[in-house]
Amino acid sequence: MPPEAARFPDRLWRVRQSLLTDDLEALLFLDMRNIRYLTGFTGSDGVFLLERHQSLLMVDGRYTTQAGMEARGIGVFQYREKLAGIAEVIADKAMRAVGFEAAALSFETYGKLKEKVPATNLRPLGEELVNIRAIKDAGEVALLRTAATMASRALIATRELIRPGMEENEVALELEYRMRQNGSTGASFPIIVAAGANSALPHATPGTRKLAPGDALVIDYGAVVAGYHSDETCTFVLGEASGRFTEVYEIVKTAHDRALAAVKAGVTCAEIDHLTRDCIEQAGLGRFFSHGTGHGVGLDVHEPPRIAPSSQAVLAAGMVVTIEPGVYLPGEWGIRIEDMVLVREHDCEVLTGTPKNLTIL
Repeated sequence: MPPEAARFPDRLWRVRQSLLTDDLEALLFLDMRNIRYLTGFTGSDGVFLLERHQSLLMVDGRYTTQAGMEARGIGVFQYREKLAGIAEVIADKAMRAVGFEAAALSFETYGKLKEKVPATNLRPLGEELVNIRAIKDAGEVALLRTAATMASRALIATRELIRPGMEENEVALELEYRMRQNGSTGASFPIIVAAGANSALPHATPGTRKLAPGDALVIDYGAVVAGYHSDETCTFVLGEASGRFTEVYEIVKTAHDRALAAVKAGVTCAEIDHLTRDCIEQAGLGRFFSHGTGHGVGLDVHEPPRIAPSSQAVLAAGMVVTIEPGVYLPGEWGIRIEDMVLVREHDCEVLTGTPKNLTIL
């Protein structure tokens, strides 16, 4: 058995222990990221049924061989049509109560499945499933660290090419090319390259706008390694930074640095968010900080825990989260500074590698 394969039985055991109760016979997983996490199967479609003492990966004919190769020690069932296949398995096992991922099954599809297995209590699970991937093991941390390193090296190389006259699109393409050249299987999400007034849009889409001297330039990007994502944001200036921009940049960086210094096991996510928000609010810019301070990262680029004012989550050793305060002045410019960090017992390790001091290009 390959070393990485040894992780899956432990994950299955943990989920069984925490979620399979006396009145719940099995769990039905439909989110492909959770299926990959629990079985190792990397296909794009399938269903995973986890029982107390056995498990079954259901796929169509495209993936039967792949499922057998990747999901070691797990039974494979081939269906022609997904809902009919799920219903056949549940009916054959005469299951009375099955929990399912509510977030991964539409109401319409739920209704159709219920019609096929009327004797089975299909129980929606939501919050119970939220944190199954939140704490990363050593293998996951290694992949996230590699992805972050690949991405940061690519940005450091790309920024040497950035000059007035380039389009936002060109910068994004150059950056993705270099991440792939470094070994990434793609970008974690559509890369954000936003210049000038566009940088005041937190989720701007790179377009044909040409970079000009004096522009703020926000680049939000990440690499993917074996399905694991990195996430980092840097804000640069072309040519010369104004006094006001320099002042606000230092405010955002101070907020970012205070949060990093506070990240450790046992601290609530709301506390971390308060540190960044309070710093920015004290500077009179609170209304221009329009999003949460961070989020978990792993097989998905946005996963639990949320670092936001209303979050009830508590940081635990092994979580990998982002810290990304920002200030966005409509019609002028925006600043976001983001690092991805590994939570440890008494501090955190920054995984992303691009320096966050104000850099003039």
